[in-house]
Amino acid sequence: MMLQIELRLLLTKWKWNYYSKISTEEDAKKILGGMMRVALVHEWLVDYSGSERVLEQILNVFPEADLFALVEFLPPNLKSFIQNKSVKTSFIQKLPFAKKKYRAYLPLMPLAVEQFDVSGYDLIISSSHAVAKGVLTGPDQLHISCVCSPMRYAWDLQHQYLHESGLDKGLKGWLAKWMLHKIRLWDVRTANGVDAFAAISKFIARRIYKVYGRDATVIYPPVDVSAFTLKEKKEDFYLTASRMVPYKKVDLIVEAFSRMPEKKLVVIGNGPDFKKVKAKAGQNITFMGFLPFEGLRDYMQRAKAFVFAAEEDFGIIPVEAQACGTPVIAYGKGGALETICGLDNENPTGLFFHEQTIDSLIEAVSRFEQASDKFNPSVCRQNAVRFSPERFRNEFSAFVEKEWEIFQNKLKS
Repeated sequence: MMLQIELRLLLTKWKWNYYSKISTEEDAKKILGGMMRVALVHEWLVDYSGSERVLEQILNVFPEADLFALVEFLPPNLKSFIQNKSVKTSFIQKLPFAKKKYRAYLPLMPLAVEQFDVSGYDLIISSSHAVAKGVLTGPDQLHISCVCSPMRYAWDLQHQYLHESGLDKGLKGWLAKWMLHKIRLWDVRTANGVDAFAAISKFIARRIYKVYGRDATVIYPPVDVSAFTLKEKKEDFYLTASRMVPYKKVDLIVEAFSRMPEKKLVVIGNGPDFKKVKAKAGQNITFMGFLPFEGLRDYMQRAKAFVFAAEEDFGIIPVEAQACGTPVIAYGKGGALETICGLDNENPTGLFFHEQTIDSLIEAVSRFEQASDKFNPSVCRQNAVRFSPERFRNEFSAFVEKEWEIFQNKLKS
């Protein structure tokens, strides 16, 4: 048995070295034609958003990998991004109301992910923003975790989430705090089962180090910049687009522009806070609600600037705006600091405000208009291109190759 394992490792190592002479992306794909078995573990598959875009590109690198998820409720028209694969799900899939209330089963998710049997795989890749990295692996298996974020609601953003959910006081609040305390203990323990971490931004790499005491390689997530085209000529309005939930701070943007009645703002998006946000708007603000992609792209191409007030782990939409040649006025914290070149840069693509307050945003808009001649749409587009899916696939392939070689050397020592 040991001889078979050693032979398998040697053959796989030879494939890495041989195919790396072609290209890193091709390399990873062709390994799968050999003896390496790969498992991808994701939290839940219910829509197509940021973490799913990462998963999609990992699947493009490892198209023959088997896919695991706690639940899978994708509509038929969305299954193409997982290559119409059959997904191995957990017991939560069959629990009552799981399709709409799967998040309510958070206390069971650590147990659920531990039930996945991945013992027959050589490489396990977890795409994690909650519990996926907790999958159980053995000493002869390489576990790489691509982390969108440690659980925000269990760590540094716990108080914000509890307050927004009305769980910051009372008996339910104490039960929620106790449950999150237990999840934090589990979360730290399971970090020991990960051989190598990849983070979607330097901001998340710092969070990983803070929470787990582990270093992480930064691999920025893929943005489909090819779906957006450059438009040099801009019109006289500002744009924001977001799901209407508290942490996106759309209400802050609306209130700020309501105090600048001479400036036009277009708001795209829908969500639980839509009516509350709209009630704060002046006559200079137009709400479009939900728009299909083509409509969003059209406004994004024509806007003089995109306004972004959230603290995001990475933030895909500011990159999409820049891909249209549109500069960004952003809250200066989180991933935005890594995707937008501020005014102190030789080739700026936006500027920052450093407090999530109305006055700070108003001051930033004023600075933007004073410096409007410094923003070049072509430079904005060029900055966005560095986050392409091709770049992600190449960097992720090279990262896996490097970690596989390190792992093999450890097995031999």
